[in-house]
Amino acid sequence: MRFSDIPGQQNVKQVLRQSVRQSHVAHAQLFRGAEGSAALALALAYAAFLNCENRPAEAADSCGQCPSCQKIDKLVHPDLNFILPVTTTKAVVKDAVSSKFAAEWRTFVLENPYQGLNDWMQYIGADNKQGSISKEESLQLLRLVSLKAFEAQFKIVIIWLPELMHPAAANAVLKLLEEPPPATVFLLVSNAPEQLLPTIISRVQPVVVRPLTEEELTQWLHEARQVPEVKARQLAQMAEGNIGSALATQSTAATDHDYFELFAKWMRTCYGNKVSEMLEKSDEFQKLGRENQKEFLHYALTELRKVLLFGLDPQLVPHLSAAEQPFVQGFSRFVTPRNAEPLTRQLNEAHYHVERNANPRMVFVDTSLRVAELLRQS
Repeated sequence: MRFSDIPGQQNVKQVLRQSVRQSHVAHAQLFRGAEGSAALALALAYAAFLNCENRPAEAADSCGQCPSCQKIDKLVHPDLNFILPVTTTKAVVKDAVSSKFAAEWRTFVLENPYQGLNDWMQYIGADNKQGSISKEESLQLLRLVSLKAFEAQFKIVIIWLPELMHPAAANAVLKLLEEPPPATVFLLVSNAPEQLLPTIISRVQPVVVRPLTEEELTQWLHEARQVPEVKARQLAQMAEGNIGSALATQSTAATDHDYFELFAKWMRTCYGNKVSEMLEKSDEFQKLGRENQKEFLHYALTELRKVLLFGLDPQLVPHLSAAEQPFVQGFSRFVTPRNAEPLTRQLNEAHYHVERNANPRMVFVDTSLRVAELLRQS
């Protein structure tokens, strides 16, 4: 994993690079970001940068060619270690610890480093069990860090979702952070750092991983993932800067629908209170299929929010595509603080009913009539 593989986060990348160049590598760092963020990807890229064998003094990234980089890229470097939440499965019926899931973890992360806990639990076949970092893991961890690095400058321990540590494991980690082993770097990757012990928080250097901007995510989806530009923008809008959410939506829904055009025509129909056209569009909505119906309603919610913000202050919506600009500007006169909340509620209710297998045609017609009434109250 290279820094260049990760969209955005330029300030974070620069801070991480400078810490290595200036030999100010903190022994414990907390990468904090929402589920689906680039937190784990950044920790992996940082691990590669730390132990790169051919890194020039002012290099912006690890080389990707040396033995260390190649091993870290495959997650098989002997000095790169992972502690993760796991549970018993059909394959591991007792003493569930991270090392027993090493092969599954490698495949899981290499396929997509932006996935979350539920994705991981499903991947290992946990059924309805909850994952945790058990007290048995603390013994494994103590043995792990007692060994010197095999071949790299730093032994790196990545603890993924440390907020799920059993109290015994948390206390073991705290002891290691208080008396860190030499040449060992702990990288904690957390979605909920507020659940960690305050004493752990006080002993780690924070690395804040923020959501991407719409433009950053759109560009990455289009250029790195070969998503058509129109669809990439729609995915970025719905994901609200979350890479994992955008990739999950991309994988579960079709990519050939122009939701913006459908939304714009739908709103014009509602504003004109054209019932016959509402009925026609309900047939179009029904043909989308259930997953795409849900995705469209999610998109409609994000677009509605954008319209409201533009009406309050155009500077709140700095990145509008050429297609969106005239519609958002014109429609913003009819979405105001007075009707924005009930409009949002109607779209949320429509999503709820579609998700629970209500007749999509009836849902669409009912929602259209209610939206038409609310738009006239602007």
